Amino acid sequence: MVVDGSLSTHIVLGVLAIFSLISWGILVWKFFQFRRLWKEADRYVQEMERAQRLEDAYRGVLALPESPFSRVFRRGVNFFSELRPAGMREGAAVVGLSSAQLDVLRLVLEKEEGDERDELAHGMHWLAIIATVSPLLGLLGTVLGVMNSFIGVATAGSANISAVAPGVAEALITTVAGLVVAIPAAIAYNYFFNRLGLFMGELEGFSSEFIGTLAREGKV
Repeated sequence: MVVDGSLSTHIVLGVLAIFSLISWGILVWKFFQFRRLWKEADRYVQEMERAQRLEDAYRGVLALPESPFSRVFRRGVNFFSELRPAGMREGAAVVGLSSAQLDVLRLVLEKEEGDERDELAHGMHWLAIIATVSPLLGLLGTVLGVMNSFIGVATAGSANISAVAPGVAEALITTVAGLVVAIPAAIAYNYFFNRLGLFMGELEGFSSEFIGTLAREGKV
């Protein structure tokens, strides 16, 4: 039925095949990306908990591979160093941050977290688009196929079921294909959206641990 289908059926199935390849490519990419990030999360949190001082945490975190944690930590340390140039020197007496400066530090960390969230969410919107558009595209192919089938029946002058059924069955293939493409994309989008929320909670906890380290050392 696919080989002998109409031009509209072939076009719809071709577009759906492209959508399927894109969604599965994004699915595999995001799966390994989040898997790697969760492994890094444990290492960075352990490094922060193990460090006795901010300087130790700074050296330990920067020794680990580049990740959202290292970028957030580096951004916080750099901003703190701008406010207190001698703050990262071991044994240096440092005046604590004021309430206004601490609020600005939180905003800086939140800005960096937002940038990391946007970076991690890259490509996920395509899963949402494919999950929404694919069933509609399959339905469009079915409607066009049914129209062509009835036009053919009217032209042939025969209205028996044997004349109509093959065309209708062929038209329904696009609806099935649209659902086959949309269901994995919808599942993947919701799964990765949930994982992104959990990861951002872990990243926010990391930022709070950084501020807690400053407070513990009397720097805020």
